[in-house]
Amino acid sequence: ITETNLKINVKTGDVVRRSEKAVNHLVTRDVPEDRGERKIVDKWVALASGPGNRVVGSIAEDIKRSSNRGAESALPNLIADAQKVSTGSQVAFMNPGGVRADLLVANSPAGEAAGQITYREAYNVQPFSNILQTFDMTGTQIDTLLEQQWIAGRPGGRDVLRLGISNGFTYSWSASAPFGNKVDPASIMINGVVVNPSANYRVTANNFMADGGDSYTALVNGAPRTGGKIDLDALIDYMGANAGLTSPPAARSTQLP
Repeated sequence: ITETNLKINVKTGDVVRRSEKAVNHLVTRDVPEDRGERKIVDKWVALASGPGNRVVGSIAEDIKRSSNRGAESALPNLIADAQKVSTGSQVAFMNPGGVRADLLVANSPAGEAAGQITYREAYNVQPFSNILQTFDMTGTQIDTLLEQQWIAGRPGGRDVLRLGISNGFTYSWSASAPFGNKVDPASIMINGVVVNPSANYRVTANNFMADGGDSYTALVNGAPRTGGKIDLDALIDYMGANAGLTSPPAARSTQLP
């Protein structure tokens, strides 16, 4: 729980920023359970079980995120595929921190058959209800975005946050190159064609990323924006149209020395 204390200017209604102080308090479980709160929780858990147990798709094998957000992985790539199809864009990008669980064949919380995916399982993967945004970006702006996967001193303490990328988008990057020069611009391709630095391409990302979240600030310059579906709905639509999904490559980019 975050406790915030601040002063408000009664004339303007503005927060007096220099007065703001915030303290985080750990939530412990060493106090008696509140019976009234337990009744509320139990009521809504029961009501949610019906919609949550609805089967929305199926997988033929486990599709996982990386335990290390500094590595490209299969599930963010799959989500990017779903978003690209949903919006009709040329490429979609997914932030690794927005993927909160894996899709597992053997996971059957509602007693569904192995490999069947329920709404609850899909929701656990993408629980933030972000809205898809599609916009134009130049090849140079896309290159800048890719470089922003590596930022020294990124807020939150993760200097490397590797993007999920949609099918047909590829690039090469050097592990030994310094931050800001990891990606070879000549290696950035869409469907095997080198991206033109000055040409525009239709790009999709969720609204958290499009607003510069996780320091992917290159996306802020994408314009004009067109809103799309909630990201979870795009994923569920994709699963519904593609029964027995298999895991996409964990890495669509190529690592160089």
